[in-house]
Amino acid sequence: MQIEHVARVCHEANRAIQIATGDSKVSPQWDDAPQWQRESAIEGVRKAIDGATHEELHESWCEFKRADGWVFGPEKDEAIKTHPCLVPYGELPAEQKSKDAVFSAIVGALTEGA
Repeated sequence: MQIEHVARVCHEANRAIQIATGDSKVSPQWDDAPQWQRESAIEGVRKAIDGATHEELHESWCEFKRADGWVFGPEKDEAIKTHPCLVPYGELPAEQKSKDAVFSAIVGALTEGA
């Protein structure tokens, strides 16, 4: 399966987790997501294929966000580029850590034997 297709599945699973956990700012569906968001998911898939741990995936995501000007803030706000998950992995709430676990599991399932 192509990396972009795996990234799409991961993105949609992340959306489902956001909805299930009551996230007030759910990501748009893949086809409506901004290019930076799709690129972030694609990069995450590449890193997961290369064996990145959940913590490494989170740190990579943080680096991607920071490079685009995002900073820690109490609420996710695209206009001012703040996000409450821009913290070390160990400080994430369990529902946020679950996103990295699901992401890794999807990548593993869809690329196994590829």
